[in-house]
Amino acid sequence: MDSEELTVSLSAAAGSLNAANLNQFKLCDSCLGRLFAKVGKGFENRERGKLVRTILAIPNPDGNCDICGGLTLKFDYLADLATDAFTPWEYSTFLIGTKFDQEIVAKEENLWAETGATYTEAMKAEFNREIGKRVERKTGKTAEFLKPDIVAVIDTTYESVEVQVASVYIYGMYNKFSRVIPQTRWPCRECMGKGCARCNETGKMYADSVEEFVGRVALRFAQGKDHRFHGMGREDIDALMLGSGRPFVLEVKDPRKRTLDCGALEAEVNASTDMIKVSGLRLSDGDEVVKIKSARPKKSYRAHVVFSSPVDEENLKEVVVSLGGTNISQQTPNRVKHRRADINRDRRVISIVARLLNPTEAVFDIVAEAGTYIKEFVHGDGGRTVPSISDELGVGCEVKTLDVLEIMDSE
Repeated sequence: MDSEELTVSLSAAAGSLNAANLNQFKLCDSCLGRLFAKVGKGFENRERGKLVRTILAIPNPDGNCDICGGLTLKFDYLADLATDAFTPWEYSTFLIGTKFDQEIVAKEENLWAETGATYTEAMKAEFNREIGKRVERKTGKTAEFLKPDIVAVIDTTYESVEVQVASVYIYGMYNKFSRVIPQTRWPCRECMGKGCARCNETGKMYADSVEEFVGRVALRFAQGKDHRFHGMGREDIDALMLGSGRPFVLEVKDPRKRTLDCGALEAEVNASTDMIKVSGLRLSDGDEVVKIKSARPKKSYRAHVVFSSPVDEENLKEVVVSLGGTNISQQTPNRVKHRRADINRDRRVISIVARLLNPTEAVFDIVAEAGTYIKEFVHGDGGRTVPSISDELGVGCEVKTLDVLEIMDSE
């Protein structure tokens, strides 16, 4: 549409307004043009306003605009504020948001009602767009509406900027070779992370975790403020995570750097400790967090079990055959029911292989579906897991060690 076509369209649209009421307002070109924002494409509201002013013979406002009070003259200034606020951060995409005094918003809505305008656009939308275009030109970065790296929320009343930064996500696999560290930070139960005598003022139940070994290095690389660990399930603290590892995504919050050398990060994490190992680190996103958290992979375990009395090898074989491919019912284990809902869960034990080390010890290789409590499947948890290896053997069973051998395909 060229300017002549726009003039014709604006003339038709202007005929639907209550001209008498419109003349009661002193409007700048942008606020006048915003009444016709949906008429024609490829033009700024300021341009529409100038044409409408000519069409309806509306004089230029004497002094400040009744609606914006001169704010539409500050697009360049506000764009400079946003650009300066972005300076400390590395980003490729951005988004502009704005806040306005409620009195201005009410004035604009009253203008629409008084004039009967139907082709309007809210001031916020125009400011976001016009400031965004200027920031694009100044920075060479791209405005992005769905998942921007960084957002500037401009308070037009106080001419201040709040910067919101999207997290950086790092995908990888981890192995855990220690039986004394948890997967994630574990706040002290006594002080809930504030620091007390029990936790030696650390605020934590355990000095370290998989999350912290990775997070400490990642924070330094990304110059972030905090981290959060998203794992595909978790193993018990006293269980090892072997095989190819467990998938995870580490989220780094408020990162100043987004372009990370994941190879160097991986090498530094692995050099910092022998308690864990990470592999396959790469940049990820929030969508992968959702996939990881919703995945239901079956898992392969190895349990070293001690019996309360000697077990016959033939009896052991019979039990293994009877329980392989079986469905079990598990009520929330006693050891975790203080922090999880006390419900029954149906799970499937896909396969079992057992090797008797001596009459009172054996190693069980167990493949089970996601969410199966393996320790309870072994010892029965006082009848809360049915059937169990202990019940079928007719002897007490104690899990001496438990290892996750592999995270297998999702079901």
